[in-house]
Amino acid sequence: MHAESYIRPPLIKGNKTYLQITEDIARSVEAKPSKLWWIATSIAATLMAWGLFCIGWTVWFGIGTWGLNRTVGWGWDITNFVWWIGIGHAGTLISAILLLFRQKWRTGVNRAAEAMTIFAVICAALFPVFHMGRVWLAFFNLPYPNTRGPVWPNFNSPLMWDVFAISTYFTVSLLFWYTGLIPDIATIRDRAKSKIAHWAYSVLSFGWVGSAKHWQRHEMLSLVLAGISTPLVLSVHTIVSFDFATSVIPGWHTTIFPPYFVAGAIFSGFAMVLTLMIITRKVLNLEQYITIDHIESMNKIIVLTGSIVGCAYLTELFTAWYSQNPYEQYAFANRALGPYWWSYWGMMTCNVISPQLFWIRKLRRSAWFTFFMSIVINCGMWFERFVIIVTSLHRDYIPSSWAMYSPTWVEISIYIGSLGLFFTAFLIFAKTMPVIAMAEIKHILKISGEAQKDAAHAHSKDHGREPVIIPQTI
Repeated sequence: MHAESYIRPPLIKGNKTYLQITEDIARSVEAKPSKLWWIATSIAATLMAWGLFCIGWTVWFGIGTWGLNRTVGWGWDITNFVWWIGIGHAGTLISAILLLFRQKWRTGVNRAAEAMTIFAVICAALFPVFHMGRVWLAFFNLPYPNTRGPVWPNFNSPLMWDVFAISTYFTVSLLFWYTGLIPDIATIRDRAKSKIAHWAYSVLSFGWVGSAKHWQRHEMLSLVLAGISTPLVLSVHTIVSFDFATSVIPGWHTTIFPPYFVAGAIFSGFAMVLTLMIITRKVLNLEQYITIDHIESMNKIIVLTGSIVGCAYLTELFTAWYSQNPYEQYAFANRALGPYWWSYWGMMTCNVISPQLFWIRKLRRSAWFTFFMSIVINCGMWFERFVIIVTSLHRDYIPSSWAMYSPTWVEISIYIGSLGLFFTAFLIFAKTMPVIAMAEIKHILKISGEAQKDAAHAHSKDHGREPVIIPQTI
């Protein structure tokens, strides 16, 4: 196997061997939890517990505990649902599409991104279920034979589309994530010191021994799942956008929603991956595996998707103006200049203007600036969902039914609780499983390791040949 062009930056820094890779990545699982990990997990678990209490409060007292009114029937709840689904998009994109395109830089970040997808979809699923009010009737959404006559779900309902989209997406993402984990779980199993840990990882690794047949089946299954997942990246958020686009409400019924929602989902998903990975690389000392070049590659995708989202915002404004529909024009004027103007301009600033700073190479390669920007972008994407849902609803055709919406402490607490659930799950995952795919890192060591590139470059110079320069892709 020949080394890559020397002009490409190495994806694994340091003079690493296969054993060192195993030691470095397995250390976070095998070492005792640090004080910082306990503090972070305790805070996240406390927030999660408070959120669960508020969900119980909602079920006990009803949806009247939320700030919804006769005009705004979808408030923070569906805003948060769409936001979490968007965050869950980057995992499948990094895993599936970049795998099919043979992008080697994905290996440093794909494992955490896949885990993030699973946890984000779980958080998202909470919101529509409890928005139903009578949560014990949630099984009505399942098309199963029953003894109560022809009681079938209403397939015209957007809620039904979401049920099918989310369940399919969650199943495929879970399979993809777990399939990739099996070789690494087997490595942890073989290194386990205690009998309980050895037994637990033995059960989870499904008897993996690393034979040629096992690897062949593993790679074939990964490609099949990647092929299935790729259309899901496009379809899931498209279906979520249909919740709005198939209505007749001004500001919602627009054909640009599907591609614009998908681009926005990838945009916010990559931002959340960066938030998690920058913290992880610092806390677990993985700077040699999650390099500045990984961060730069992801920032390039953020610039691209942020520009697509900005183009979609301007297209919406143009369409409202060009259609000469007074109701459409009013909906957009109310977004920008009405009582919720702060959310519209917050969305524009965070999602359209701020990512353009990544055109500057120095900022694109700064971990601290990227971390700050990743939080700014996710705030902006939350504003986007709030703008679409609340500002399109709170003022309709009859001024007598106009109403202002503001969330109650219960709604805010459930959202904070979902963040607690997400970070609790991620912290437990980072402590019990390798947060970087060991097997995949080893696979690219010979062609993308720093020492191997240096050796190849020296060999080429000794023989009077310069390495072939290949144009660098994203």
